[in-house]
Amino acid sequence: MFIPCDRGGGSAAPDFKGFTLLMPAVSVGNVGQLAIDLVISTLDMTKVGYFYTDCLVPMVGNNPYATAEENSVELSINAEVYSLPSKKLVVLQIRSPFIKNKYRPFCETLLSWVKSSKCARVVLLSSSHAYQRDDEQLLGTPLRYLLTPDLEKAAGGRMKELNWKEMEKVAAYPGISNTDKVLHIPGGGITKLLFTESCSEGIQMAVLLKFCSEGDNIPDAFVLVNYLNEWLQLIKSEVSTNNNSTDPSSQWKVPSSWRLLFGNGLPPALF
Repeated sequence: MFIPCDRGGGSAAPDFKGFTLLMPAVSVGNVGQLAIDLVISTLDMTKVGYFYTDCLVPMVGNNPYATAEENSVELSINAEVYSLPSKKLVVLQIRSPFIKNKYRPFCETLLSWVKSSKCARVVLLSSSHAYQRDDEQLLGTPLRYLLTPDLEKAAGGRMKELNWKEMEKVAAYPGISNTDKVLHIPGGGITKLLFTESCSEGIQMAVLLKFCSEGDNIPDAFVLVNYLNEWLQLIKSEVSTNNNSTDPSSQWKVPSSWRLLFGNGLPPALF
């Protein structure tokens, strides 16, 4: 359930009609969440509310996008909503893992909100285990996309112009039968469920994902957000994703919270 920020004296819920909803899947390497961080920080998006749900592990912390001492003490929770009306963009950032067996209730609540807020489409940033790719998926770029049938009609041509590669279906019974093929996104969290539910609900959704492994996933986040930018043109950039490289002069703004991604340094007293 969406709860708007109270800016003093109460405030009406923002109008998201015709907006693109951008959100992460809590997936391997947290790549989608890191990419969302870059979008919010770079576009200096305004927090407009919270997504209240009992499906996520409770969490509270300091402002991850602090730019000065004054705004560093603002509190953040596990699911927050940011908006940029000039680009008709609304972003849901998720900062904690899902509680066991809560995937489906979350997807139902989210899609209900998408319908009630009249968002035009949803873009889900995700990732999948690189070591579980089949032979076909080992070839070429590690980036893939998926479109629901309703969005395929509107954006399918653009994906072909960009020469993007659609996520392959894999054999349901490897080594036994190659005729029965299914969508398989290991390590993708809610990705497959949310996508299939969107297909059946007639919601326009795109999934953009990257094959990766756990570790330092900052480079993966830059590659994924540049992939997104090829399509949505959120910023002007000369970055190419064809060679899976990150431009050092990237215009994406790294949030202040990334300084603590791997914790503090070792205490000098140890030595």
